[in-house]
Amino acid sequence: MPMPPPKATTESPRDRQVFHEMGQIVRALEREGPQTPEDLERLVGATYWEGRRFERALAFTVSDGLVTRTAEGRLQAT
Repeated sequence: MPMPPPKATTESPRDRQVFHEMGQIVRALEREGPQTPEDLERLVGATYWEGRRFERALAFTVSDGLVTRTAEGRLQAT
């Protein structure tokens, strides 16, 4: 019996690149302390990332509990 064709994409919603980007975000916050989202974006060089990858990686780090928002709206590593 033949195998079914592969899925249209082999990458999951969390591809390897987003894990790398998440790591960059967490390491930058651990090293530099709490940052505004705009400062963090500049700090990790996300202005050179493909469209909306920073927002996606940041959303994953927050949803996974790796990063939290302070009362002032800054981001910090947990």
